Amino acid sequence: MQVKGTSGNDLQAIINDCRPDLEPFEDLYRHLHSSPELSFQEEKTSAIAIKHLKKLGFEVHTHIGGYGVAGVLRNGDGPTVLLRADMDALPLEEKTGLPYASRKIVKDKDGAEKPAMHACGHDTHVTSLMAGAELLNAAREHWTGTLICVFQPAEEVLSGAKAMIKDGLYEKIPKPDVVLSQHVMRMKTGTVSIRSGRLLTAADAFDVRIYGRGGHGSAPHTCIDPIVIGATIITRLQTIVSREVAPGEMAVVSCGSIQAGHVANIIPDQLDLKLSVRTYDPTVRERVISSIKRIIEGECQAAGAVEKPRVEHILSTPATINDEATVEALRATFGSYFRENLVDSEPASASEDFSLLATTVGAPYVMWTYGGVDAKTWDEAVEKGAVDQLPNNHSPFFAPVIEPTLCTAVDAIALGALTFLKRK
Repeated sequence: MQVKGTSGNDLQAIINDCRPDLEPFEDLYRHLHSSPELSFQEEKTSAIAIKHLKKLGFEVHTHIGGYGVAGVLRNGDGPTVLLRADMDALPLEEKTGLPYASRKIVKDKDGAEKPAMHACGHDTHVTSLMAGAELLNAAREHWTGTLICVFQPAEEVLSGAKAMIKDGLYEKIPKPDVVLSQHVMRMKTGTVSIRSGRLLTAADAFDVRIYGRGGHGSAPHTCIDPIVIGATIITRLQTIVSREVAPGEMAVVSCGSIQAGHVANIIPDQLDLKLSVRTYDPTVRERVISSIKRIIEGECQAAGAVEKPRVEHILSTPATINDEATVEALRATFGSYFRENLVDSEPASASEDFSLLATTVGAPYVMWTYGGVDAKTWDEAVEKGAVDQLPNNHSPFFAPVIEPTLCTAVDAIALGALTFLKRK
């Protein structure tokens, strides 16, 4: 499927000749950053993508699995390449101090008002795919095949890819031969990293309710305190990784939310926990999930809880395991194009639902990463051994510098597609 006889110089000439003026896309990025939309609420973001794809002459399918968008550009015989960008933001108050920082307060799916922020860089993903689509459309005389651009909702809740597939995505568009995506990360701006095998973890999330017996805070002996039970559970859950997972295997168990009671002198009758699990190996995943349920039920029983706890498995998404052959094809073109800016990186403990767009139709897939940290800031942090102190994805201070981040992302997504589309 890789184009034979395609040199780095050939691709560099195509990209340089066909890359659109990025100044309007820089303005678009600022607009998207200041106007974030939460998962399954990406109405205005998707409308911008739809208008752009239609202007370029794509066949456009809308409202797939919510506000999902798929644009198809047919350009003769050849491979079908799918490029994906996610659109949703996070319920987080931005603290970057940027002139285009988000100040939006939105309602979540439950109607609660929340601040919203693009703290994971999906605004750069949308902008770079839109610009990349324009570049590839301008370069049609150089390639044949079918290009698909997917703008996916609800990645942050790991539900958007599944929703698009369930809503008939592949009944509307051709099945791809390869599926590609990219993600901005805490790396030096202008750099790109690609690796085969493990990239991102599988994710599982649980909502847990502990049932106690409430009463007066001065008489705990007449109550069954769910807060004490919950505290014991949270502490005990941390022994799973240290005592039940083999050293060298990766697993994370985190409690992201604990909610119970309202005032100091009332012991509540229930407590809610929200748990997150990250693993790579399927066997480790099964062991961790089984242990979570065992510990929760055991601690409730030991405390004499009035009824069995409710443990609800609310979401699950597989690990992102990049296809080796596809990575090697990309590494060849990326290496000749980005040269010293193609850098090594380690697998991350974050998770994605992107791989479902490929595995559903048996296609190979790759996600690569690119940097957004100001070069001077990065170099100083490296010199001080303080890279871990730089704002990372999901931080209220996360703010990729616009350039050369955007240009790198546009070039990378176009280069990825051109690696597999047939050259004329």
